[in-house]
Amino acid sequence: MWRTRYADCNGSEASEETEIVVNIGGVKQVLYGDVLNRYPDTRLAELVDCLLKPSEEISLLCDDYDPDTGEFYFDRDPDAFKCIIELYYYGEIHVKRGICPICFMKEMEFWKIDSDFLDECCKCQLKEVEDELAEIAEKVRTILVDREGDPSAEGCQRFQMWLWRLMEKPDSSLPAHVIAIVSFIFILISSVVMCVGTIPDLQVEDAEGNLVEHPTLEVIETVCIGWFTVEYVLRLISAPNKVKFILAFMNIVDFMAIMPFYVVLILTSFGAGVMELANVQQAVQALRIMRIARIFKLARHSSGLQTLTSALKSSFKELGLLLMYMGVGVFLFSALGYTMEQNHPDTLFTSIPQSFWWAVITMTTVGYGDVYPKTTLGRCNAAISFLCGVIAIALPIHPIINNFVLFYNKQQVLETAAKHEIELMARRSDDGELAASPGAHRHVCGAGAWDVTVHSSCHSETSVPLLKGPTGAAQTPSVDTSFESTAEATEYFI
Repeated sequence: MWRTRYADCNGSEASEETEIVVNIGGVKQVLYGDVLNRYPDTRLAELVDCLLKPSEEISLLCDDYDPDTGEFYFDRDPDAFKCIIELYYYGEIHVKRGICPICFMKEMEFWKIDSDFLDECCKCQLKEVEDELAEIAEKVRTILVDREGDPSAEGCQRFQMWLWRLMEKPDSSLPAHVIAIVSFIFILISSVVMCVGTIPDLQVEDAEGNLVEHPTLEVIETVCIGWFTVEYVLRLISAPNKVKFILAFMNIVDFMAIMPFYVVLILTSFGAGVMELANVQQAVQALRIMRIARIFKLARHSSGLQTLTSALKSSFKELGLLLMYMGVGVFLFSALGYTMEQNHPDTLFTSIPQSFWWAVITMTTVGYGDVYPKTTLGRCNAAISFLCGVIAIALPIHPIINNFVLFYNKQQVLETAAKHEIELMARRSDDGELAASPGAHRHVCGAGAWDVTVHSSCHSETSVPLLKGPTGAAQTPSVDTSFESTAEATEYFI
């Protein structure tokens, strides 16, 4: 560091400027004191008057200092520093492409610069990365907990968690995977039996001459319902939060798939007199139709269906626009069709509400042909209506498909990243030392490293020691989780 004197046009000394030489990862730069003092609370501004401080304080500001050349050395990322120095000249910071946002935040923290100086576009990018990393860390913790459970749990609680993983986590163990496959097979068999049972050639006549399902099919249906019942009861017993379990959408579907069988069984037990009542017969038919809800149970075992459901949830706005376009079009073209066709002697448009059906099948390009215009103006209106229908349907389709692709790719990336993190944690373990944990572990990224701490809904932290066995192979990490209460210890699994 040195001082340079400047002279005005008359040759007299006018000002004195401080120059500071910094070496950032091998890249030297000369900075000026008046520029750095624009932000006096930063680390660079503290270097301006550091020569007046003892060597102990100087060593706290930098990694190394050469008193002969007055050069300050920092073992930091030079590319990130180029972005940092923009603050002193332009008043804001932009993260250059190719720099990890999390690493850059560590750099800003080191140089004592507040994140408020980041440009808004960079803040949005940082928020997305932080959310993604939090999801990855949570998936890592979920995978490890599914494998080993909570060692701090005892007795009934441990059995409950084991049963929950067995019934709800197919990837946690081989028996859980087998149970998931068996459940999937029962769902398929039950759905096929329900469809085949409606074929008249496979039905039999009862004592009153009515066609009913074949007894063999009824036995198969009873076995399937028995499996679904046992599965639902075991999951309900092992669920940490019973109320949340019952109110979950997929669990409601499971209940609706089981309930009709037992209601019909109860009504049948009351005797033929009750079953002959018209209202009871209609109720029984409605309950039998409700058996189709069991097909939704496939979503529990299909990640593709789960991804599709999540993508549709994120596309409510686009779906709402589609319904609005169709609603306006149906009302407009049905009214025009009725007006143009009402004077025709053989008109099929008897009212505007009755014309809604024609407008719907025309705008969706289905065109059953049961209702059609017979006048020239009516046909022109029909041509315009299906052209507008094609446009109205096509406009929101691309955003919906894009949402599905983005969500699906994100899920695949998160799952791959979580598995990769576990592999890295195992590789970094060395001679029985604590290498990493999903609660607090380090990730090398770019020129720096970032820390992620995962807190579950019960504010617990997970510490996972990764050990190497005698052969040098990494062993499965064991999870050591501390909870404040039993309810908090199991709340995470719902």
